[in-house]
Amino acid sequence: MFGTSTQLPGLAPDLLIRDTAGWVPSAELAGSALDVLLESSKHRWQAQPHAAAALAWKAYTYWLALPAVLGWASARRVPLLTGTDVLMHFNDPRPLVTLGLHPDITVAVLPSDPLALSGLPEVRVVADEAALLEELRRSLLDEHLTPLLDAIHAKVRLGKRTLMGSLASGVAYAVLRSADVMPGSSAQTIDTLLTALGVEDLIELVPGRAGKLDVQRKTCCLAFTLPKPKVCMGCCIKQA
Repeated sequence: MFGTSTQLPGLAPDLLIRDTAGWVPSAELAGSALDVLLESSKHRWQAQPHAAAALAWKAYTYWLALPAVLGWASARRVPLLTGTDVLMHFNDPRPLVTLGLHPDITVAVLPSDPLALSGLPEVRVVADEAALLEELRRSLLDEHLTPLLDAIHAKVRLGKRTLMGSLASGVAYAVLRSADVMPGSSAQTIDTLLTALGVEDLIELVPGRAGKLDVQRKTCCLAFTLPKPKVCMGCCIKQA
C-alpha cells in the first residue's frame, strides 16, 4: 500500500527499509543531524542560512508527509510518521535527503479495514475518521515536525507561518499530483487534511491549466533570495 517500486528522488524504493544499516532515525534532526541537513541545503542552493533552512524544510516535509497523505486519501490507512519510525540518510547526492520507513512502523486504520482483523501488532485500529486524522496530526506534526521546527528556530530566524506554509503547499501538491488515481474530490481531500493539520489558511486552490486545480501560496519559501532567484509556481510574490 505505502511502497513504490518507482524511483522517487526523496523516498527509498519500496519505502520500507528492511536493512537499516546506514540509516538513522529522523528524530536526530532535532539534534546534531540538523547541521548536516542545513549545510547540505546551503551548499546545494548556495543559500543564506535562513533560506537554506526554509528550503530544507520545504523539501523534507514534502517527502515526509507523502506516505501519510496518500495513504489516508487512497485507503484511509495512515503510517504513523514519528521521528523514530522514519529513517533517513544523506548518501545519495541527487535528493537533499532520502527517507524511508521502519518495517515495523505502526499503521492506523478504521474498524472497517480488513487490516483491523489481522491481529498484527503494528496495526492500530481507531474509532472513526476523526480519530484517524488525529493520529495523522499527532504523529506527523506534534511528534515529528514540531520538534524539528523548534530546532530550526534555535539556529535561524524564520517565522512559523513561512515554514508551515510549505507544509500546507506540500500536502496540497501531493494530492493534486495523484488526483488521477485518487478517489473523491481533490479539493475536499486537501481541505480535510489541511484542516486536520491546522494550516488550511496558508494556501488557496485556484483554477490552473487544462481546467485543473493549482496551489496559490500565502507564504514564500524564500527561493527568490538565491543567487539565481527562483519564483515558484503559486508563489505569493507573483501577487505582490
